[in-house]
Amino acid sequence: MKIVAIGGTGLIGRKMIAILRGRGHEATAASPSTGVDAYSGAGLAAALEGADVVVDVTNPRSFDPDAAREFFERSTRNLLAAEVEAGVGHHLALSVVGADRFPERGYLRAKVAQEQIIEAGGVPYTIARATQFYEFLGAVAAAGEDGGVVRLPTSPMQPIAADDVAALMADLAEAPPANGLVELAGPEPGTIAGFVGRFLAASGDARAVVADPAARYFGVATGEKGLAPGEGARIGPTRFDDWARSAGPSA
Repeated sequence: MKIVAIGGTGLIGRKMIAILRGRGHEATAASPSTGVDAYSGAGLAAALEGADVVVDVTNPRSFDPDAAREFFERSTRNLLAAEVEAGVGHHLALSVVGADRFPERGYLRAKVAQEQIIEAGGVPYTIARATQFYEFLGAVAAAGEDGGVVRLPTSPMQPIAADDVAALMADLAEAPPANGLVELAGPEPGTIAGFVGRFLAASGDARAVVADPAARYFGVATGEKGLAPGEGARIGPTRFDDWARSAGPSA
């Protein structure tokens, strides 16, 4: 199959393309650095010519809520229009587990808006919602730092290695469209505070993590469901300690 990854020069795109090429597919990366800009529409028609599957793993340059929403809405509409013109049979997009649980967080509102456009867009689709990546637990710690300690919720989370996200996205690109949501998660359930504590310990970071049920995650209350997937999620195999020993927090 010909599979085009929009935003394919980023973390997940690069890893996924390598996997797909190893499986014998014609997998290409399309991004502004390769002359393809989903936001403006530049280069889309040529990039999508003959494509069977388009994978959207883009992110905005700015995480300002209004800018993020404008980026996802405009880019997604441009992509879907180009896919209809090119006869693409599957639109696969990477989103976030729990995106619809936290409407007060602007970036997640933008992801939900993107999902809604995809669902109504007329191209067979799969929306893959992934849990937090191990690689980004350091950013979670930074967001929760308060007076030299890291204060984070006790809500559940089930983070995943970026390598596993890429492999599961490759699997979904090869599969027929789900025309719905698929969740991707790591193999170990835990808490937000607990996983960030493990990440800091593996990093040699001496900051203490305070598990506080009232603490917030990037400014939002996480509730009982937190960042955990529902039943039926596709599970990546890499456990946190194995990832920390191989890729590691400094990778």
